Amino acid sequence: MSTGRRAALIGVFTTFALFTALAGQFWRNLLGWWGFGIVAALVVVGTVALVLAVRPRWSWRRAPKSTLAFLLIAALSISWSFYPGASALGVASTLVTAAVAVALTLCLPWSRFVRALGGAIKWILSLSLLFELVIAIFVRAPVLPFFPDFEPDGEKLPMAFYWSRGLLFEGGPIEGIVASRNLLGMIALLGLIVFGALLAARSVRRAQGIGWLVVAGLVFVLTRSATVILVAVIVLVALAFAIWARRVGPDRRRGVYWAAAGVVVASVTLTSVFWRPLLTVFGKSEDVTGRFDIWGAVIGLAFERPWFGWGWVSYWAPWVEPFDDLAVRKGVTYLQAHNAWFDVWMQLGILGLVAFASIVIGALWRSWFLAVDRPVDASGRPRPYSAAALVPLLLLVALVGQSLAESRILIEGGWLLLIAIAWSTKRRQWESEPLPAELPPVPASRRPPEGAR
Repeated sequence: MSTGRRAALIGVFTTFALFTALAGQFWRNLLGWWGFGIVAALVVVGTVALVLAVRPRWSWRRAPKSTLAFLLIAALSISWSFYPGASALGVASTLVTAAVAVALTLCLPWSRFVRALGGAIKWILSLSLLFELVIAIFVRAPVLPFFPDFEPDGEKLPMAFYWSRGLLFEGGPIEGIVASRNLLGMIALLGLIVFGALLAARSVRRAQGIGWLVVAGLVFVLTRSATVILVAVIVLVALAFAIWARRVGPDRRRGVYWAAAGVVVASVTLTSVFWRPLLTVFGKSEDVTGRFDIWGAVIGLAFERPWFGWGWVSYWAPWVEPFDDLAVRKGVTYLQAHNAWFDVWMQLGILGLVAFASIVIGALWRSWFLAVDRPVDASGRPRPYSAAALVPLLLLVALVGQSLAESRILIEGGWLLLIAIAWSTKRRQWESEPLPAELPPVPASRRPPEGAR
């Protein structure tokens, strides 16, 4: 097989793997849990084949120890778990997802990983708009998943059970193929980050980059997700501080850090003072759509086993106590704490929370300096800043922001991206990895005159 064809095949598989991680609910709604299991098995088999074909170099020195510590604690928690069977399933899912993330990170340069991520997001956004358009034109009613087979028994099903509510022509909110406006909005935000960085780095054609930014922006608006809007604000603030840090240089960043601390304090203060008006603006109830009740229940359980937790389960198992009735709202049993930090504390106690925080803080630390420090070539000479270097930082800020209201960072696409960023930033601490553009810059002789731009 030629090198070009092999690279194309690896790119297609990586896009498929990332699509499956980000849009797992699509496969479950379409094919059921057994069908999703087959798709997930294909991803695992493909990942093993990728590792055998590429045979990436691996060094213990370049491995984030916090990731390994967290996975070890999660695996050991089966021994003290209140629900050992569910813990075994949860640990297996977490380990497999982490293994896929590490394999993709070791086998692909970060630039190719980002392009594959962009490809997966394009598929999700495109299929979501097409899905919603078909429902709005032909069905004109809410649509249930193909699996499971819901039987209302004469009672009206909660709207949370539906795949899509068919509100495209009403301006949303839309759920897309992932069956959740919060999740679809988050994927659109990740798309805005990736497409914007690739466009700024001239790694895609201008018209193509702008077109996909418009698509991602349209989906972002149509989801009408208050959670993701707030996360987007946090990402914009992080981007502003990263650009500021680049401009002042490493010797004059103390003011940047003091200003960032001031923004955090001011944000917390203003949020506390104007809490109710903010809820009104975003259309939220005073309990933040039931989150206060869920957080209270989760924190109560965490205090019963504060140090080691109840056992790792990742996504809550609805067939075991205490998850069968821990978070029930309007007939819907929710299977996450709607806060990743409370979730980890409940499941793995303070020990696991420290390990998880170490993963996040370490990845944030590395991605920040990789984003704001001027890169150098192999001979030590400085190179121009690249917009692509901002991608790990902005993706991670988005994930962490989402983790305050959702637990998605602990499962599927969120967990995969967290581990991929943690390992790629650690790897790039030791290796000077260039960030090549997919397309070469336009030669000066072929650029349009200044007045024609």
